[in-house]
Amino acid sequence: MLKAVIVVLMLAVVVSLFSGLFFLIKDGGKTNRVVNSLALRVTLSILLLAIILVAVWQGSLTLNPTP
Repeated sequence: MLKAVIVVLMLAVVVSLFSGLFFLIKDGGKTNRVVNSLALRVTLSILLLAIILVAVWQGSLTLNPTP
């Protein structure tokens, strides 16, 4: 379940990235939609990082051991 949440958040970040590109091309920077897309992408990225750090700290997610 945790890995599914991480994948969904990563996909949401990518969708937000491309929606910001689309708004930049379509609007030419005249509206705030690009800024809102950037704010959403930063928020999702911080949330994703926090979830990963908490999961590693609790032991729900393990890192690859070095060979």
